[in-house]
Amino acid sequence: MTYLLLAFYFFQIGLFSIGGGYATISLIQQILVVENQWLTTKAFTDIITISQMTPGPLAVNSSTFVGLQVAGLLGAFIATVSTVISGCIISVLLYHFFKKNQDSTRMKYLFTGLEAVAIGLIASASISILSIAFFGNMTLELKTSTINWLAFPVFIGVLFALRKWRINPIWILITTGILGFFLYT
Repeated sequence: MTYLLLAFYFFQIGLFSIGGGYATISLIQQILVVENQWLTTKAFTDIITISQMTPGPLAVNSSTFVGLQVAGLLGAFIATVSTVISGCIISVLLYHFFKKNQDSTRMKYLFTGLEAVAIGLIASASISILSIAFFGNMTLELKTSTINWLAFPVFIGVLFALRKWRINPIWILITTGILGFFLYT
């Protein structure tokens, strides 16, 4: 039964991962953390962080990790394949449809609407991640005992380094990983 649940939910994640990457965070969080409790909020945030350092999309990385955690190696395989196969099916079907209608004005309006949805999903996921990183929860409760004061200057520094100097994100991940090791141990 666990294998079927993994296949069903990760097929669903792959199927509805419109916008890819960060746009899928809300959906993945809803299924893995809220509905099934396969991950804690903290573990989910850690997966997002680790996914930045490993090759592959967030949905695939999280499916492999959760599948392995919930049902071992076979669970990891089933969850990963289920995530990927749904996207492949949709891509093939949509390719033919879009190729046929690529000059349609309505199609252009559709994409404009989808861009706005993707931005909203990314913003929602960003707020959740910021809330967890800074306040230790997803509700934005401002308890001074749970505020992670060290995260604020790191966040501002990373934001500045990326926007002002356009430093390669890999170097930022390595540097902040080392910094985090020393700051939090």
